[in-house]
Amino acid sequence: MSNITEEVAKIASPIVEELELELVDVEFVKEGRDWFLRVYIDTPNGSIDIDQCSQVSEKLSEELDRTDPIPQNYFLEVSSPGAERPLKKEEDFQKAIGQFVFIKTYEAINDMKEFEGYLLAYGPEGAEVEMRIKTRKLTVVIDQDKIALARLAIDFSA
Repeated sequence: MSNITEEVAKIASPIVEELELELVDVEFVKEGRDWFLRVYIDTPNGSIDIDQCSQVSEKLSEELDRTDPIPQNYFLEVSSPGAERPLKKEEDFQKAIGQFVFIKTYEAINDMKEFEGYLLAYGPEGAEVEMRIKTRKLTVVIDQDKIALARLAIDFSA
């Protein structure tokens, strides 16, 4: 499925850029009997609207019909990544510095595989996250190659 998402990203990128938007992510998933192609877009300031999603959906649908990169039937959904936007690229992490994040790792670090806290820094050494565990603060550095999933999160403790 990663070939399909990569191909769709290549097709969607120029469409999204032409509209001065940002391609955040592409998913191709099966839910029940149906396949869904989900394309997440945003604006630089994070205020995507329904009209922008509709424009991308129409243009992308035309291009997907023309190039036909997906053999099976599917539903196309174009939307905002939402409040819990995924962090995939270096620039996503850079923009998220100072924000509350959730990171899941492939293997345990200090007996933990899930980390929630404020992203202090991101670079070649990994993601530096300040977490609160009960009444104390703990800073952990998570190697880039150990990050399985990363996204913005909502801090309900604030």
